[in-house]
Amino acid sequence: MSQNEVQSIGYLPDERPPFFKLVLYALQQVIVMFPATVTVAIITGFHISTTIFASGLATFCFILVTGRKIPLYYGSSFSYISAIAGIMAAKAAEGADLNTQIQTAQFGIIMSGFVSIFAGLIIKRFGTESIEKVLPATITGPIAMSIGLTLAANALLDACAVPAGVAEESIDLVRNYAWTISLITLLSTIFFTVYLKGFAGQLTLLFGPIVGCLVTVLISKFTGFDFFRTLSEGNGTGLFALPVFTLPKPSLAAVAAIMPIAIATIPESTAHLYQLDIYVNNLAKLKKSEKRYNIADKLGLNLMGDGIADIVSALVGGPAGTNYGENISAMTITRVFSVPVLIAASIIAMIISCFRPLINAIYAIPQPVIGGLEIYLFGAIAAQGIAIMVDKKVDFFDAQSIALIASIMVIGVGGQYAFGGSIPFFGIQVPCIAGAAIFGIVLNLLLSFGKKPALSTQNGTESK
Repeated sequence: MSQNEVQSIGYLPDERPPFFKLVLYALQQVIVMFPATVTVAIITGFHISTTIFASGLATFCFILVTGRKIPLYYGSSFSYISAIAGIMAAKAAEGADLNTQIQTAQFGIIMSGFVSIFAGLIIKRFGTESIEKVLPATITGPIAMSIGLTLAANALLDACAVPAGVAEESIDLVRNYAWTISLITLLSTIFFTVYLKGFAGQLTLLFGPIVGCLVTVLISKFTGFDFFRTLSEGNGTGLFALPVFTLPKPSLAAVAAIMPIAIATIPESTAHLYQLDIYVNNLAKLKKSEKRYNIADKLGLNLMGDGIADIVSALVGGPAGTNYGENISAMTITRVFSVPVLIAASIIAMIISCFRPLINAIYAIPQPVIGGLEIYLFGAIAAQGIAIMVDKKVDFFDAQSIALIASIMVIGVGGQYAFGGSIPFFGIQVPCIAGAAIFGIVLNLLLSFGKKPALSTQNGTESK
């Protein structure tokens, strides 16, 4: 196999593509993270340009802190939405303006970062086994699946989104156009992924949305319905506009509401790291590389990087985040796990946040196009949860495994669709993913207490 043929298979974390390819891969990563990161900003009320800048800056810091060994992109987390929105609503009721509301939430986010750092330090001190006892594949797998499935409704709603201002009698017709756009985007992305090879096969998540946008242009031209969106943010109107940076304001209420949510992102981050370990080493085998990428062994470093990224994001006015399953899906689909690509993506994100025409152009991507892409990406996140359990050889006939998987899935997914993501529990609102993670952790510890080692373990070896 020639060197060109080997490179066309994909890029490992320590490999750097040629400059032109690197920029395109990086742009693809930015586009993939963009919908979810911007959605969190829109829902919580955080400034969109600041959120994008914070995402890029936090990713850059994460990669530096982890010694350029872990290819992960940091973006805004859905797990924190209800807690952040609740704090901001409480401040709004007191008459605080938007920036003051954000500043209050910022303090809680910063403190939540220390939870991840503390967890990372424990793992570095006592080893990965200490966290694997608390977060086995029977927890991290269903958590990853739940994250993907709880986002399924968002994907379908975006896929059939109707532009604002459409007359009541035209809504059904326009929704059909939206379905057409999203389905063409989805099918184009899938066909490109399956049939394109080499360099073109690594850009499928760019090509799919491009096809969707072209179809949108044609539909808009011949029907008169405009699906392209316009960004409106009070941050200047010129070519160049710095993001709105705010400083945190101390608040015990924000700490109490936001800090515990970090517990939910630990299994999420753990699941992502195990996913990466599986796919990166599989790519190494395909490329006949003798190098072993021990990414899963860097869990402590990863969690510390996550915590520092949260602190960095919040310091400039961004929301809480985590490493992104969407970007892992993109890397898995395209087989491009290059750390230099993610560094370039973080820089592009920060540039986009400052140049209004660029951020407006990306924001203008029609919602049905985003929805079509989300169907694929969010489904891939859920599928990767299955991959974790299969790789760790989870015994699906074991009573404890079934109990953990079943309860986590129902609490996580059911909480989203029954209560909109926040489960009312004894007078408090518990985010469904956080609730599922906490319940799974506690249940696993209770069921493991005094339990004798099983004959088959997660790595498939017998215990003596």
